[in-house]
Amino acid sequence: MMKKQWYQPLITLGIVIIVLEVLSIVSSVGYFLITDFKLTKKSLAFYQNITKNYQLSLENKIKENELLKQQIAQQEQIVANLNSNLNSLAENVTQIVKLENLDEELLKKYSKVYFLNENYVPKSLTKIDSKYVDNAKDQYILTNVWPFLSALLSQAQKDGVDLKIRWAYRSFLEQYQLKTADVMTFGTGANKFTADQGYSEHQLGTTVDFTTSEFNGNSAKFAQTKAYRWLLENAYKYGFILSYPQNNKYYVFEPWHWRFVGIKLATKLHQENKYFYDLDQREIDQYLISIFDW
Repeated sequence: MMKKQWYQPLITLGIVIIVLEVLSIVSSVGYFLITDFKLTKKSLAFYQNITKNYQLSLENKIKENELLKQQIAQQEQIVANLNSNLNSLAENVTQIVKLENLDEELLKKYSKVYFLNENYVPKSLTKIDSKYVDNAKDQYILTNVWPFLSALLSQAQKDGVDLKIRWAYRSFLEQYQLKTADVMTFGTGANKFTADQGYSEHQLGTTVDFTTSEFNGNSAKFAQTKAYRWLLENAYKYGFILSYPQNNKYYVFEPWHWRFVGIKLATKLHQENKYFYDLDQREIDQYLISIFDW
């Protein structure tokens, strides 16, 4: 048997000490790991709680924002409705003011239907440029109608059409004198082509009798002229319509007699192949507001 070396106990002691140190280190690391795990678990729970609260708060804010958006949208709609109502009101006021300044007689059916008061005088008359007149006497037209008539006559000239005015505005007295003279000449037959005073469209200041150098004076021959054909194709563009076409129930065919009713109504009549006196007066009255609109 070999003898134990003197240093063997020391080695054994050293090993024991090392083992104890390792165990101590392992124990410390384990403690810190456990402690750190507990802290991490607490921190995780803390942050999860904070996150949950934040999410709830965010969801509440989102709901509040949606509610606010809805309320804002409702208020905007209310404001839009108010603006629309205000605009409608302003438009209505404008229409009312416009109608108040319009002569309600301008679109009435005066041919043996309505009677124009003997004291009636158009609001304003303008002298027709003499270059467009074929009459020794000055002729006048309602001031608001003149721009339309002037444009019509100017365009006719550009198109090579010789179109002139024979008669335009006639007063109650002038119409009386004309009717009296025709009755003396033609007897009761004058009722077929001459209106009684108070029933003539000429008294409105919106009506003209055209003529042309193709013949002398106003007669049924006007229907065979280039001027008449041009009027049939173009007069409505300037607001003028043929008052008494063939087979009308008021007077004989008067191809020379044209009345201003406004572009909107004249265009409707032209497109639908109707005549002024075909329409009900209530329908006609709806066009008064636009009678002087281009």
